[in-house]
Amino acid sequence: MSDKATLEINGTSYELPLVVGSENEVAIDIKTLRGATGGVITIDPGYKNTGSCESAITFLDGEKGILRYRGYSIEELAEKADFLEVAYLLIFGELPTQEQLDKFHSDIKHHSVVDDDVKKIIEAFPKSAHPMGVLSSLTSALTAFNPSSVDVDSEEEMYNAIVRILGKFPVLVAWTMRKKHGLPLEYGDDSLGYVENVLKMMFKSPNKEYEQNEILVNALDKLLILHADHEQNCSTSTVRITGSSHAGLFVSLAAGISALWGPLHGGANQAVLEMLEAIKEDGGDTKKYMAKAKDKSDPFRLMGFGHRVYKNFDPRAKIIKVAADEVLGDLGVEDPILDIAKGLEKEALEDQYFVDRKLYPNVDFYSGIIYRAMGIPVEMFTVMFALGRLPGWIAQWREMRLRKEPIGRPRQLYTGETYRPFKTINER
Repeated sequence: MSDKATLEINGTSYELPLVVGSENEVAIDIKTLRGATGGVITIDPGYKNTGSCESAITFLDGEKGILRYRGYSIEELAEKADFLEVAYLLIFGELPTQEQLDKFHSDIKHHSVVDDDVKKIIEAFPKSAHPMGVLSSLTSALTAFNPSSVDVDSEEEMYNAIVRILGKFPVLVAWTMRKKHGLPLEYGDDSLGYVENVLKMMFKSPNKEYEQNEILVNALDKLLILHADHEQNCSTSTVRITGSSHAGLFVSLAAGISALWGPLHGGANQAVLEMLEAIKEDGGDTKKYMAKAKDKSDPFRLMGFGHRVYKNFDPRAKIIKVAADEVLGDLGVEDPILDIAKGLEKEALEDQYFVDRKLYPNVDFYSGIIYRAMGIPVEMFTVMFALGRLPGWIAQWREMRLRKEPIGRPRQLYTGETYRPFKTINER
């Protein structure tokens, strides 16, 4: 293969270098195009064909259903690692030794106390406030309590900022849910693991001894691993482009949380449950709704099936389906919504229309089912997604700053009015 691409514009040829990634992905390097051509740019709404950066963190092949973090398959990581190991891997590039992992966890626990004034901020929100709005505000507010900027060339300062946010973020997640339910804002337990502590902080009743359920811990651990990073999606790109202005880590993460909030991104698992609720209200006939999904003239959309990136089965869905079955089996939940979900899953896996089009249940479908069964309210689903995505955002921000990437500044193709003289108000 040639190491250059040739572009012809108005009879003039321009040679542009090709860049090849470690998995043999090929990109055309167009950074000199505008200067060489006297102003020609490319246009790619939504950046579907545009690489915004080079990254060594996550590899994704949607056609083959492959997802790898730092070269490790998502299947192996979900089976053999825990969430903190995966977080360390994403952020620092290698799986930790036992000594590194113990120190990482200890340092995170050391930073898990949030300034008490943060409680005053959360108490100012009405109960009606969406948890994602609360979480974004609280994450941004952490900047006020940690005002010094991070010297990205100092490994110590970078490390301290990372363990600080990994320690405080689960507290903000738990407090966001407890505020919604009118429960006291409590801390966890230093003797527990990271995921166990998240569950205890979220669900501990003020008048009962909290009992840990290992099946729920395992399911949440896997969910967080599966959501930990996913290449240059909307929220991750937002974190990188915000950080490219040399905005701090906490405020860049707050921008990512806001981007994740949208129903086309992190809100997808919430949309699944809202769809299931609507089906239940209409009598719960899954066959009727599968027929509506196949009818191109019907506006109904079957949420949680297929994926914009994965053209085959979502590899994360295969993993989490097992955890979903375990959770439902262990809890023995009697819930018509979950019965409808299982009915839709069965029909989609057997219906030739869905099989031919590879419209399989995706990770959003199963994560919504698990969160519902665990007793996590639907408006908290995207918050849980943010908790899982946190190490990926941190890793991407750190990589972007260490590589000293330039400030993000996309171009545009102007389609407005050409020059026109100003009219005074009595001439308009």
